[in-house]
Amino acid sequence: MHIRYKALALAAVGLACFPTVASARSQIRAVGSSTVYPFATAVAERLARANPAMKPPVIESTGTGGGIKLFCAGVGEQFPDIANASRRIKAGEVKTCQANGVKDITEIQVGIDGIALATAKATGIANVTSLDIYKALAKTPFGKPNKAKTWKDVNGSLPATPIRAFGPPPTSGTRDAFGELIMTAGCSTNPAMVALKKSDENKFKAICTAMREDGAFVETGENDNLIVQKLESNPGTVGIFGYSYLEENEKQLKGISINGVAPTYDSIASFKYPGARPLYVYVKNAHVRAIPAIRAYITEFTKEAAWGPQGYLVKRGMIAAPTAIRAKAAAAARALTPLNPAEVK
Repeated sequence: MHIRYKALALAAVGLACFPTVASARSQIRAVGSSTVYPFATAVAERLARANPAMKPPVIESTGTGGGIKLFCAGVGEQFPDIANASRRIKAGEVKTCQANGVKDITEIQVGIDGIALATAKATGIANVTSLDIYKALAKTPFGKPNKAKTWKDVNGSLPATPIRAFGPPPTSGTRDAFGELIMTAGCSTNPAMVALKKSDENKFKAICTAMREDGAFVETGENDNLIVQKLESNPGTVGIFGYSYLEENEKQLKGISINGVAPTYDSIASFKYPGARPLYVYVKNAHVRAIPAIRAYITEFTKEAAWGPQGYLVKRGMIAAPTAIRAKAAAAARALTPLNPAEVK
């Protein structure tokens, strides 16, 4: 169901008027990561079943970057209450939030995920290194145009399968994490690139994380299920998405090991898998008083029955965070502890 939000100049009116105005929208609105989306939806469904009189939360898959941009745009009923993220919020994003009146944000690490490299079962690729991936998918590996056509071109021990990968757009946290955890790791095997990072970090990042634009890498939007479908119908291609989508489709797809480590629950939980990364939910504290359902939602998200090792979110493919991290995150959720901007890079 689409909701029509009233256009209100809340910044001019002042925050004191917000509780009255926001009563026009009692329904929670969350935006952000496609990776967190199925988990956020599961929590919303559980909350709605337990509270029939409550309007079900609206969860939108906009990508982490796109979601945080919407979240940070302001305070008031036309702005989202929650941002789901498959990477941590950036210092620049926090500054944008503050400039737009979004002062207090609570950060909750809700679990762990792995960026899976997956393919159809019949594909001959089973194990690659971060260097292989970088040389296959980088726009300008080590600063030179990418001329590799097949996986064998980047590593003689790999099959001569044409390089074609489906992955997320730049607004995606999965894309950011893939660039940081996988591509940059491969790029950094080159001493010249390590030296470049010290002299020109922006150029280093561009060379290490920019993806090919010649058809070898295809952006597929924020719908990870679309990538799954493309892998099934295009044998030999590779997909990049969150581990939960691989687990859900393990009958049709297989995970590709990276540096000899397969994407599994245990390898991701232990961070042995190179693509392991934390997942977050960000709460706009100024909205909680006006929309009480927000507190009920984050309480449900942080129950052991939800995010614990035996919880229903784990059964959906999320990796449970270590006990100490869950305890810290649950305490932040209960107290709505504001994120300290000085701690964000």
